[in-house]
Amino acid sequence: MRIQIALLFCCLFLFRLTASAESINLSNVNLLISTDIKSQVRASALEILREEIGKRSKLSVRPIENWNAAGKYTIALALSSSAQLEGKNLPKSKGSNSPEMQPEGYRIVWEDNVLWIIGADSRAVIFGIGELLRTATLGKGQFLIDDKLDFASAPKYSLRGHQIGYRNIANSYDAWSVAQYDQYIRDLVLFGTNAIENIPPDGGQDNSPHFKISREEMNVKMSEICEKYDIEYWIWTPATVDLSDPAIRAKELDIHEANYPKVPRLDNIFFPGGDPGHNHPREVMPFLRDLHARLIKYHPNAGIWISLQGFSQEQVDYFYHYLDQHQPTWLRGVVSGPSSPPIAETRFRLPKQYKHRHYPDITHNVRCDYPVPNFDQAFALTIGREGINPMPVFYGQVHNKYAPFTDGFVSYSDGAHDDVNKVIWSQRGWDPDKNILDILTEYSRYFFDASLDRKAAEGILGLEKNWDGSIIDNGSIEPTLAYWKNLESGNPQLAGNWRWQMLVMRAYYDAYVRQRKIYETDLEKQANKVLLQYPTLGVEAAMDRALELVNLADSQPIQRESRKKIEDYAHALFTSIGLQTSVDKFQASNSQRGCILDFVDYPLNNRWWLADQFEGIRKLDSEQQKQDRLEFIANWENPGEGGYYDDVSNIAKSPHVTTTVYDAVDFGWWDSGYSRWRLSSQTYQVEPILKYDDLDPNARYLIRVTGFGEALIRIDGRRLEPLVYEKELGGMKEFIVPRDVVGDGKITVSFDRPEESHIRWRDYSRVSDVWLIKR
Repeated sequence: MRIQIALLFCCLFLFRLTASAESINLSNVNLLISTDIKSQVRASALEILREEIGKRSKLSVRPIENWNAAGKYTIALALSSSAQLEGKNLPKSKGSNSPEMQPEGYRIVWEDNVLWIIGADSRAVIFGIGELLRTATLGKGQFLIDDKLDFASAPKYSLRGHQIGYRNIANSYDAWSVAQYDQYIRDLVLFGTNAIENIPPDGGQDNSPHFKISREEMNVKMSEICEKYDIEYWIWTPATVDLSDPAIRAKELDIHEANYPKVPRLDNIFFPGGDPGHNHPREVMPFLRDLHARLIKYHPNAGIWISLQGFSQEQVDYFYHYLDQHQPTWLRGVVSGPSSPPIAETRFRLPKQYKHRHYPDITHNVRCDYPVPNFDQAFALTIGREGINPMPVFYGQVHNKYAPFTDGFVSYSDGAHDDVNKVIWSQRGWDPDKNILDILTEYSRYFFDASLDRKAAEGILGLEKNWDGSIIDNGSIEPTLAYWKNLESGNPQLAGNWRWQMLVMRAYYDAYVRQRKIYETDLEKQANKVLLQYPTLGVEAAMDRALELVNLADSQPIQRESRKKIEDYAHALFTSIGLQTSVDKFQASNSQRGCILDFVDYPLNNRWWLADQFEGIRKLDSEQQKQDRLEFIANWENPGEGGYYDDVSNIAKSPHVTTTVYDAVDFGWWDSGYSRWRLSSQTYQVEPILKYDDLDPNARYLIRVTGFGEALIRIDGRRLEPLVYEKELGGMKEFIVPRDVVGDGKITVSFDRPEESHIRWRDYSRVSDVWLIKR
């Protein structure tokens, strides 16, 4: 088949002949490489083919210098600009617009016992090798290809990169050796990646107990690896100092420049305007102009990029006015990342001579740019912000939504836990229409085994479905575990494969958390019934018995086999790739950096909160106060007949909430993740909207709200005055619902956002629980 390429977009072209195809086993194959290909790529191509084919098939690839030394089968690597390779004509091109004529495009064709990989440029040859390795059948003594093979492809987007900075706060990269970085970058390149971004030493967060070599040394090594595979090497370098001070500014220029002469390759500098940084563009732009002058002394073709992250509207406008006024030739492009202006607006306002890069966060689950949709609170509290997170369908959609406004992306990543997501982005950056299951099939074939390609791919999709919606209602979680258990027991040869370890661990983890949530929720329901027996048991005995019940989660824990599996896989992953799933056990930099082992047993009922509440109840003055408080706690989620309760932003308990929080800052993370507050207080929104449509038009209603700070409530647009208004965390606010607004049996409850721009976002007012009580 043919897909016509539009020159403007360098889009994907495919041409496979499969009719009456048979398999050819290249079990004894030679390799002939054109001298027109860059010398370092020739060496890398030979190394890749030898090592990757050897790992999978135990076969050897022998390099030859001319056709006279060729045996039965030969792999030939050449450039499409060449008519011949050592006197032999290259297969006839499909035309001047064919993929192997486009930048980074290649063609793979089997002709007269020669497997040709023909690239438009040297880098494209490696991409062609990646296609071969991802789709050939490799097994012991086997290297099978289709005897009708004729495939050509070129990328849609020119930039497809990932940030894999060697620094302390990464949850795994800081433990890697040079060889591990080399292999990982190679793997990414073979899936279409053409840029790697590093974070060089900047005087802060430099040291890690896991470092094999210093950041200065690894900075050089990563540049050398990128040069080896002929891909772009970027560095991310902010300025967190005051650039308006001449002395500080000069010192900062020196600090940045110090990195430049040390590295053999440097293609681009990414300077974040904010996150971190706080300088106005009136200081930033002249600073970057001077920085570029120093940069090109060592790397003449390198460019400067800037993001507008954290810029105010005035600062954004100033930036575009600067471009109009000065038209800086030293600026190569603008980066859109978290807290940047809308990506479509940026492309619209940015003059066409400047490129536009996406900086997507593919590494975080909550409190981020693209949070997991419909994430259950139990997962948010245990897997947290940087858990193992294959989200192929979701990120495939995110890529395709924003990519048309860009020239491509370099993603943000802080560990190998998002490995599947990197491959999805690289492949969708190459071909936005490529089927997600096909990408995962190639992923599984390349990293696991050809016999497992579809099975493991479907297992990965199952893991993504585990995170969709209420964990208790999600009946696919246990079947997904059973599926992965079967794969695990049937493939012991993959026990040391870190990608395999991550996926199997996630299957156990998800099912363990679900079973705990069911168990611990039921224990709390039993405890609430006991609390209401205070008239016969007495207040003290009721509280003691209730605590005994909820604490069975600790004294009689469940699913011990799965719990041990999770622990074992955590240790295995630390051994294989230095994945730091615990602060104490594996010296993670902090609890939010992928420490899923530390939170695997975090309470999924309110036993910590209840213990603290009961201590407070014991100090109350009267028996009536104690009884009233026990009744309130026991009936927390029971607003009475005709009433409604919503745990705001808890997907399982917010039936009337119509709003979501785009960056998932609605999952609290207090006390380093060990908050003892009620679970419902840890899901919230600043300005939620709730809709009710089955009210009694003749009834009177009261709205009760808890959370923190202000709650500027409206019903059907009408602002209400409070009866009770407690602003402290956990304090209650109460409002009378005007009778006339419920005449049609429907109301909409909304909250105005208070003016709090002067305080930190974590301290904003918030609404966590809403009751509509029929009086």
